[in-house]
Amino acid sequence: MKIKVWIAAALFAAPGTSFGQDVNKLIKEADVERVIKTLSADDMQGRGTFTPGIEKAAGFIEAEFKAAGLAPMPGNKGYRQTFSQTRVTPVNPKVVFDGKTVSDEKVAVNTSAAFSWKSDTTIKVVNLTDEKNYRMQLGTAMRSGKKLLVIFNASMADLFKRFRERAVKGSISSGGQTQPTVYVLGEAEPKTFEVSCEVKTEELPLSNIVGVIPGKSKPNEYVVFGGHYDHLGIIKPMEGDSIANGADDDASGTTAVIELAKYYKKLNNNARTLVFVAFTAEEIGGFGSRYFAEKINPDQVIALFNIEMIGKAAKFGENSAFITGFERSDFGPILQRNLEGTAFKFYPDPYPEQNLFYRSDNASLAAVGVPAHTISTDQIPTDKLYHTVKDEFSSLDVKNITATIRAIALSSKSIIAGQDTPTRIPKLER
Repeated sequence: MKIKVWIAAALFAAPGTSFGQDVNKLIKEADVERVIKTLSADDMQGRGTFTPGIEKAAGFIEAEFKAAGLAPMPGNKGYRQTFSQTRVTPVNPKVVFDGKTVSDEKVAVNTSAAFSWKSDTTIKVVNLTDEKNYRMQLGTAMRSGKKLLVIFNASMADLFKRFRERAVKGSISSGGQTQPTVYVLGEAEPKTFEVSCEVKTEELPLSNIVGVIPGKSKPNEYVVFGGHYDHLGIIKPMEGDSIANGADDDASGTTAVIELAKYYKKLNNNARTLVFVAFTAEEIGGFGSRYFAEKINPDQVIALFNIEMIGKAAKFGENSAFITGFERSDFGPILQRNLEGTAFKFYPDPYPEQNLFYRSDNASLAAVGVPAHTISTDQIPTDKLYHTVKDEFSSLDVKNITATIRAIALSSKSIIAGQDTPTRIPKLER
């Protein structure tokens, strides 16, 4: 234990510079603990999108930005970058097989508009019989472009229940209409059928929380630090607990954004403008980062440090983290050069099969050419707490979080100073 403490304290005492001393002095473990404890507390109710809990979290982040002395983003009245999304919820779905009405609890519908069907060749019927292969079956059917009637075998009741729980909550519209999909449990394929469903639409507000430190000599070049502050909210109870606190996912990343904002404001020597953003609605489709990417000129964004799940040691051990899309730009090598003389090391993403580069908020800016990468320590293939009520503060390693935040602070210094500019990522073709 004493050896670990010594490593954590000495990690950034790089000889010949004041940066190591600054980072240890200005990014304090006690404050890291305070912030992440607050964001992941039960009274935040899991920070579910469109809930009082996420509003409370937003207010807390705003207060932290104000206390740090950040400026609002130009064009915003305060720290909130507010927009709205349309939630579409299925209402009164009705399914009739061979003249017999299927009970409501055996029906789930995904749709962005009201519809009424009668059996014909424009509707594809899919019979799911095996949980091992259902993803492949559904994927193939969806690529057909047809309206889908999906029948789950009775043995797949638990899987169907998960589909139904998501469906009844509705979905966020992306603007266009999608082909309806109707799910039915435990019925034989009918010779004839009729299906109908109405929808309820609501315009609901969302807010990114954004603070800025203007650049001293290159104010029109931006370096962005981001992490999402939403999580799953209240979910299915486990051992009497139904709050998905999201301590690692992503109160840890949001804490890093807040601590880095305080650090760089105290240094007050950034050549480039620094933008600190707590993204909303990542868990339901990355809507916050997508809106942010639309409102900022991507050609002026030099880099995005997206910080996601840094609550526990990486597979490489202490004093390490990985960077998604490492091979797509020289962002990673720049960061590592800035860490020379320390024990910390950044590695390429060890989980390429997880497609993590496109599973977090960095993807929104990477799509428009920004060197936008996610920094993480999560061992996601074996993380049994991910998206469960067990992702609580008590499961975190605050020393690991603090060490990673300090490493990000040091590793970003040449980019912030205007000395290094990471290579651009090719834009995604639309």
